[in-house]
Amino acid sequence: MLLERPAVRPHTLGAVLHRGFELPGDPLELSQEARVKNKHVEFFRNLYLTFLEYDGNLLRRELFGCPAQASSESTQLQGALEELDEDDQCYEFRRERITLHRVHLYFLQYEYTPSSDNTDVTLVAQLSMDRLQMLEAICKHWEGPISLALYMSDAEAQQFLRYAQASEVLKNRKNIGYHIVYKEGQFYPVNLVRNVALRNANTPYVFLTDVDFLPMYGLYEYLRKSIVQLDMANTKKALVVPAFETLRYRLSFPKSKAELLSMLDMGTLYTFSRYHVWTKGHAPTNYAKWRTATTPYKVDWEPDFEPYVVVRRDCPEYDQRFVGFGWNKVSHIMELDAQEYDLVVLPNAFMIHMPHAPSFDISKFRSSPSYRYCLNTLKDEFHQDLSRKYGSAALKYLTAQRNI
Repeated sequence: MLLERPAVRPHTLGAVLHRGFELPGDPLELSQEARVKNKHVEFFRNLYLTFLEYDGNLLRRELFGCPAQASSESTQLQGALEELDEDDQCYEFRRERITLHRVHLYFLQYEYTPSSDNTDVTLVAQLSMDRLQMLEAICKHWEGPISLALYMSDAEAQQFLRYAQASEVLKNRKNIGYHIVYKEGQFYPVNLVRNVALRNANTPYVFLTDVDFLPMYGLYEYLRKSIVQLDMANTKKALVVPAFETLRYRLSFPKSKAELLSMLDMGTLYTFSRYHVWTKGHAPTNYAKWRTATTPYKVDWEPDFEPYVVVRRDCPEYDQRFVGFGWNKVSHIMELDAQEYDLVVLPNAFMIHMPHAPSFDISKFRSSPSYRYCLNTLKDEFHQDLSRKYGSAALKYLTAQRNI
């Protein structure tokens, strides 16, 4: 659940308070004359900066001795909480799904002019503070519009603001929509954060990716041409961008498919499989066929397939019951298949996963039997919901899961 601003429009630093209040202009941009005339300016400036980094949830809590009529949102939330069983082993997972998150849309200035040919595509991704260093590199590889949802605390949001303002790359890009989802709860609500980025893309098509990947140079224009050639406007297709990975933090990025294949043969790059641990996620892409392919080719859905795809913006949203690590993208691809999207692999597109330390959530998944049990429980419930929604067409997913 989200608590968003009622008006979705570009904001400046002066609009950083999260309960609908805005300050005109940028309070930090003070002229030298103002600093000289007002001897208290530094005091109020520091007070303002201190307030910015407070937990914004303080403004949402009721004060003792100040009774107020409960809003419909809080009443609805309280009702949903009362329906949960606190003795359920997966109570915290279920609670996370109904947690109300504050969201600040368009945290920085955003400008976008729609293309006249209706083929434009937005790169859609989510990230947390520990992946911030990827932003500049992605911007160098992708010149098109970007919609980013950032999962951060109030203090981290201010750190990000200073980082973006100091970056020569980021401060000159106005076609990036930054949307802050403020931290709440113990799990990373990855699919909720993804949906914030997806909903606020302003182009007819979206490239659904992760921030750990660098797209090939020229991918933006290549995707726009592919959208036309494959008649995406009138067909239900999900264009698959083949994923690769490197174990090197410094990589001479391939400028063409031929260079990538050469690096693949030399062992500098690998097909993306999480260091050969999880091959199911991308094996259906059929990398052997892709090596020599010159035209797009269709692949079938298989269990645990989680490719990165280009789809129309009106695609299904991510299922928000999946938090932390596990099945957050798999479930989305499954629903695309249930809605009869064709999965089409692009022959001259690629993206490369850059190495990083394991996330906190994957560490919990690996170490906690309870975490894995709850993930499997959520999987089963997702299958049941899919069957109710799509009928007999969804039975193959349940059968496939049982055969694994």
